[in-house]
This record gives sequence, C-alpha cells and structure tokens, in this order.
Amino acid sequence: MSTTPAQTPDPGGTDGGTVRPGRLIQNEATTEIPVHLLFRDDPDPAPVPLRPAVVGRRQGTGEQPRLRRPAPARTRPVPEVDPELAERPARVLPGAVGVLAGTAGAAGALATSWWAGTLPPLAVAALGLPAAAPAGLGPAQWAAYAGAGALGLFGFGGLARGRTGRAWVLDLFGRYRGTVRRTGLLWVNPLLLRRRVDVRLRHWRSEPMPASDGSGVALRVVVLVVWRVRDTARAVLGVEDHEGYLRECVEAALARVPVETPGGGGSVPATAETLTRLVAADTAPVGLEVFSVQPVRIEYAPEVAAAMHRRKIAALDARHRASVLSSVVDSVEDTVTRLTMRGLVELDDYERKALVKDLTVAFCAGRGETGG
Repeated sequence: MSTTPAQTPDPGGTDGGTVRPGRLIQNEATTEIPVHLLFRDDPDPAPVPLRPAVVGRRQGTGEQPRLRRPAPARTRPVPEVDPELAERPARVLPGAVGVLAGTAGAAGALATSWWAGTLPPLAVAALGLPAAAPAGLGPAQWAAYAGAGALGLFGFGGLARGRTGRAWVLDLFGRYRGTVRRTGLLWVNPLLLRRRVDVRLRHWRSEPMPASDGSGVALRVVVLVVWRVRDTARAVLGVEDHEGYLRECVEAALARVPVETPGGGGSVPATAETLTRLVAADTAPVGLEVFSVQPVRIEYAPEVAAAMHRRKIAALDARHRASVLSSVVDSVEDTVTRLTMRGLVELDDYERKALVKDLTVAFCAGRGETGG
C-alpha cells in the first residue's frame, strides 16, 4: 500500500484559503479514496468518480469477498445405450396363415407331381384323381415345384408357439426387427433370427461374494436378487450377457457399500436398500428391472475368520467377567449393610475394609468353583 499527497482545501482552517495536502489510500487492487472524505460532515458531498470495484479478495485490503457459485455435485455417469434400441412389437401373423400356406404348398407339389406323371398310380387312385397323359419334367414343372416348395417351407417353417412369460427378440441380418410377447400359435418370418428371452419374475441367489464392513474387515456375502427383464431389446442386444452384467453390477455395489454384520451395530435393511438402489440404477439402461438385493448370509472371510472368532470370544469373556464382578460387589455391599444395620457387628474403617476384602475373595472363589 502506498499513499500519494493531494492538494485539498482545509474546511476548518482559519484563513479559509490555506491548502494542505490530503492523504489517499491506494494500492494495486483498490481505487484511490481520499481519507478526509471518509470523515467529512458535509451533508451533500460532491461525487467522487470511482473505478470499478475489485472482485478479488486479498488479505488485509478490506475488500469484499468474491461470490462464487457452488460447484455442481458430481454424479456417476449413466451408461449410454443406443436410443433407437428400444422394445417394440414385431409384425407377426396368426398361426392359421402359416398352416394354410404350408398346406397350399404341399397341395401344389402334389398337383405338380400328378401333372408331370411322377405320382404313383396307387396314389392317384387313392386320391381319386383322373388319369392323364404324363407331361414329363420340364421347365414349367420345375418352376411349379420350386414355388410350391417355397410356399410350403415358408408356411410351415414360420410356425412358432408363444408361451406365457417368454418372448422372442427378432433379428434380421443384425438389425432389430421387434419383440414377440404374444401367446399361442403364430407365424413368424422364417428369415428372422429368433432369440428366446425369459421375461418372468426371477430370483437369483449368488455365491459368496467379497465385501467389507464399515471398519474394512473382509467379508463374504451371499445376496438374493429379485429381478426381471423389462426391455427385451436392450437386455439381449445392448449387452452380450444380461445375466452376467447383473452379476457384475451386484459385485460392484458390494465393493462400494459397507455391509454390516447383524451384530456389528449396523442396519442390514439399510444396507439392502442402498444395494437395491445402486444395482437398479446400473441395470436400468440395459432393460433390467431390479426389485430387491437382500444379503441373506454374511460371514467373515477365511483369512480373518479365526481372528474375529477370537475377538468375539474375548469380548464375551470380558462381559462375563464384568457381570460376575458386579454381582460380587452387590453381594458384598448387601452383606455388609445388613450386618451393620441390624447391629450384629460394630466395625470401624479398618475392620470394614478387611471384612469387605474377605467377603470379596470368598464370593469370587465360590463363583469360580460353581462356574457362574
């Protein structure tokens, strides 16, 4: 900070015309402010042009602090899936259409055989067809065979049976063509690749997975996941294996959430709720709907199981000793109080201390012999 003199009139001077230097406060971060203006009693002071205020704050300058906007909270990125990859119904026909087409193809092949003369006489007589001069196998006959065969293959080859709780994801040369959730006999284009998907409510019980509690102790947790496929297109085409993806999401959630043992002071329902929320958020972009992720068995990892077992035994032994000591102290106090209140003995301080010591040793020895 530096000060520069300025020539200002002295309002309180005797001669009225004496000019004395005024002091200014100036540095590289603040504007120049005449000191005498800060204490001036003039009710209508003259305006002083000021430069724009400084928004930065420096230690000891008296400036106003900078107002900063709070940084937005960081959120975990959500996996992106092709926005066009969403379940939509596929175009299918009733199964009767396929049966009729297949029957028409078979009838066409039979008629072509009769026309070409390749049908055995017994079959002609059995079918009641009139005898005709065989035309032979020419281009027209072969074309009729091809058309009838194609019609029969498309008719019978496209028949499918839809079941409740099952769906088909249809794919034509790598492009999604729709999902079939209908039941009964249907006709689906035979050129389409069908992938069966189970859309029922499912339960998955995992094998022991690695986890840790709030103190960082290694655990092995078995979880029960209740889930189902909500969007078949994303579940089948969005990931290579949606069941394996669900398993990996559960493992990732267990690695992020501390799992408390039932006797560790934590809340198992709260842990289950947190796991459910994390796994549901991770699997939603691939068309899976998770209802519950519940730890059903929590145990210590083999490398720490022995140490934790010894710790539990030591804690139980300490609680047992504390309870025994409390019981002995209460018994000694009750005995001494009764003896004194009933006037059976008169004890001074030394004798009272000796009696308390003897009773304590006797009661502890008796408890040790009885194992109580």
